[in-house]
Amino acid sequence: MPSRHTVLAFVSGVGVTLASTAAAGAGVTRFMQRRNAAASELNALLPVHSAWWRDRYDRKGKLLYVAMGDSAAQGIGASSPARSYVGRISASIRRQSHTSLRVVNLSVSGSTTWLCRKDQLPKFEKYEPDVVTVAIGANDIIQFNPESFEKNLRVIYGALPSHAIVGDLPAMWIPDREKKLVEANAIVRRVAGEFGLTVAPLYETTRKQGFFRTYRNSAGDLFHPNDRGYRVWASAFAPAITARLARIAADEAATAHEAREAEAVAAHSAAASATGTAGGAPTSPTDAPSDVGGAS
Repeated sequence: MPSRHTVLAFVSGVGVTLASTAAAGAGVTRFMQRRNAAASELNALLPVHSAWWRDRYDRKGKLLYVAMGDSAAQGIGASSPARSYVGRISASIRRQSHTSLRVVNLSVSGSTTWLCRKDQLPKFEKYEPDVVTVAIGANDIIQFNPESFEKNLRVIYGALPSHAIVGDLPAMWIPDREKKLVEANAIVRRVAGEFGLTVAPLYETTRKQGFFRTYRNSAGDLFHPNDRGYRVWASAFAPAITARLARIAADEAATAHEAREAEAVAAHSAAASATGTAGGAPTSPTDAPSDVGGAS
């Protein structure tokens, strides 16, 4: 038979365990309550962010940047849409190009590849953008269907200019979703390669942050990035954006050079014509033959 002290120690241990379990349960409950409250607050910002981007559709700019995507492209979770990855890319384009920029953000919160194809793509077709980014597909992962995912991507990517930059899907850290991400990102890279599009390595870039830093880079709903997280997203696009702007600058320089050469040729021809030596042919009346009207 156990001693009285043994019984008391056992009861005390059980009590501590039950108290710890209850405290842990209460902690989880409070955690989930805070998370749900944060999600509700972010949901309330959906129309605010959407209106912020729409207000910029008709602004003038020498360059045009068009973005397609879901709530991440809208910047949900950031303290301001300007601090989303699309906002940061816009600021980078202005800074690097030293020129004005018009931004058209066609993204819609909650979009899947199917909804992007159905709603955003028809709007995209009326633009001729200098810079294009597309980051879509994260909302497909929960009920992932590889066939429909690829079918939708083919339609979307096929409508993009060859200089478009498409992001693969970011790391999610949940084992079941990570398995789907491997397959989804293989599809993204393969289809993008077939259409000659540049892929921004969102998965690799976000995965390198590690689990705990990803937690710090997340908004209160633990799903959307916060300001730090969107800085990471923008960094995944940065090399491709810089390369695209360099190509635009090179094309503009070549066009300007061709224009100067054409102006020089036109000026030379005009000068030669004015002095009567264009093409070496006589243009003065005294140089013309004198047998017009009959022989002398």
